[in-house]
Amino acid sequence: MTAAPAIPAARTGAGPAPKAGGDRLRALDGLRLLAALMVAGYHYGGRGGEVAKAWGASPNKMFPEASTWFAYGPLGVQIFFVISGFVICMSAQGRTVRAFAASRAARLYPAYWVALILVTVAVEAVSPSDFLLNLTMLQQPLGADRVLGVCWTLWVELRFYVLFALCVVLPGGGRRRTLLFCGVWTVAAVLVDAGDPAGKAFLSQALMPQYAPFFIGGIGLYLVHRDHRDRLAWAVALTGWLIGQHYAVAGLWHAPNPKFFSYRSSLVIIAIVTAGFAAVALVALGKLAWARWRWLTVAGALTYPFYLVHEHLGWVVIKALHRGAGIPAPATFALTLVFMLALAWGIHRLVERPLGPKLRRLLDG
Repeated sequence: MTAAPAIPAARTGAGPAPKAGGDRLRALDGLRLLAALMVAGYHYGGRGGEVAKAWGASPNKMFPEASTWFAYGPLGVQIFFVISGFVICMSAQGRTVRAFAASRAARLYPAYWVALILVTVAVEAVSPSDFLLNLTMLQQPLGADRVLGVCWTLWVELRFYVLFALCVVLPGGGRRRTLLFCGVWTVAAVLVDAGDPAGKAFLSQALMPQYAPFFIGGIGLYLVHRDHRDRLAWAVALTGWLIGQHYAVAGLWHAPNPKFFSYRSSLVIIAIVTAGFAAVALVALGKLAWARWRWLTVAGALTYPFYLVHEHLGWVVIKALHRGAGIPAPATFALTLVFMLALAWGIHRLVERPLGPKLRRLLDG
C-alpha cells in the first residue's frame, strides 16, 4: 500500500501503537456477537407480528418475564454502529479509496447474496424483479420489497462507508481530517434534523442524524485507542454518546400503553446505550486485552452471516420445532439460536472465506 495511513502511527498514551494487521481486538468480536444476539432476542421474543405467527401465540405470553427484556434488543443495532465506526476507522489505515471499497464489498456481499437466496427459497418473500434489485443492496432507497428485514441496517452502513471514503480516505486520512469529519458531520446532522421537514429529505438520507452519533462515537473511540490522552477524541466520543442516547430514547420510548407489545423504560435505554459505548471504550483503552480466547474470533466470524439469516429463517425453524414437533418454547428458542449459528458457520466457511478474498482481488486489481 502506498497511501498515507489514515491515522498517524505516533501515540502518546500508554502502551505501543497497534501494528497494521497485528493482534486482533478479540473483545470487539465478542461484543459484535452479543449485539447480534440482542437483535435475535428481539426478533424471537420481543415483538409481535410475524414472530407471533411463528410461535402460534404472542411471545409476551410465552415468555412473560423475558419478553420485557427482549424488547430492548433493537439497541444491539446502535451498538453495532459504534463498533462499526471504530473498526472502519481502523481498517482504513494505509488504504486507497479503491482498496477500501474493495474490502468493504468483499466483506458485505458474498454472505449477503447467499442469505438472499436462502430466505427467498424458504419464504418466497418478493417478486423476481425485487429479488434482483435486492442483490445490489439498494432496494430500500428505490422502494422495492426487501428480502431480509435486517437489510435496512446495511443501507445505513453503506452510506457511512461512502461518507468516510469521500471525506477521510480520499483526501489522504490523518487525525486532523478525521476529527474534522466527525465535527462537521455532527453539526450538519443536527442542523438537518432541526430544519424544515419539507426540504430535508435528501440531506437526512445522506447524513443520517439518528445514526450518525453512534458511528462518530466509534470513530472517536478508535482515535482514543491510538492515543489515550487525545482530548479531542474523547470529546468526539462523549458527544456521540450524549446525542446517541437522545436518538435511542426518541426512537424506542413511548408512554405506557396496553395496546403496545411492550413498554421500554427510558432509563434502561440510556443504560444499554451507555454500556455499549463503555464496552467499546474499554477495548480502546486496552482494558479488555486479556480477553484473547480463540472462540471470540470465531464469534466475530459468525456475527455477520448470523445477523443476515437469523430473522426469517429463524421463524421457519421456530414454527417447525414448536408448532410442528411440539418442543417447549424455551428449548425451541435455544435450539433455533444454535441452528442459526451453525448455519452462519457454514456460510462463513463455504462462502465468505473462499469468495471474499477473490472478490476483493477482483475489485482491487
